[in-house]
Amino acid sequence: MMEVIYEDNHIIAINKACGDVVQGDKTGDETVLDKVKDYLKVKYNKPGNVYLGLPHRLDRPTSGILILAKTSKVLPRLNKLFQTKDGMRKVYWAVVDKRPPKYTDTLEHYLRKDEEKNRSYAYTEPRSDCKFASLTYRHVASIDRYHLLEVEIHTGRHHQIRVQLRQLKMHIKGDLKYGAPRSNKNKGIHLHARKVELMHPVRKEPLTIVADPPKDPVWDEFMKIFKAGKFSPVEV
Repeated sequence: MMEVIYEDNHIIAINKACGDVVQGDKTGDETVLDKVKDYLKVKYNKPGNVYLGLPHRLDRPTSGILILAKTSKVLPRLNKLFQTKDGMRKVYWAVVDKRPPKYTDTLEHYLRKDEEKNRSYAYTEPRSDCKFASLTYRHVASIDRYHLLEVEIHTGRHHQIRVQLRQLKMHIKGDLKYGAPRSNKNKGIHLHARKVELMHPVRKEPLTIVADPPKDPVWDEFMKIFKAGKFSPVEV
């Protein structure tokens, strides 16, 4: 079932499931856009086509917040917000297989996207075929074999979190493409768009949207720690 976590007259936000494809691809699978359009059509008893604009994306194996525009007037405003990051904050949760070298750090790289292989490569020096990428991580909890990072992205690049964490030899659980030793049963990865803070594009008021991660044993353990108020600096 699709989980709607926020809706008003202008925007709708869902908690995307691992494996759901946002836009149509070669698989021909039903898309998130199709599902949300069907939801709006039924909810509001709308005849004909339903408008829905897509200002940003989430990778297919990633879960979490996806924000969509319900009107053509709002879409360019959301596009600008996501492009400039002006007044916007995006926080992800990432489950990795190795302790980070520091409790918190800002990573800066230059990323090159390989369209044919659908993957990105990170470099420490600028290159003409690369785009600058920056994120800040914070190590907030650990369980037996895994560690949870809160990651705030300052740029929006292809596979940014996945490839930048790999540079520290940290692999997101289930992410075979970037070095994890095995896949997850649901073919998703343990990367979740947890929170988005933005200025509402119409009301001009601060808006915070939060989405819980999918149900599975690893996420459930970290949610127990979170709900107990025990996210804290983790000593290396």
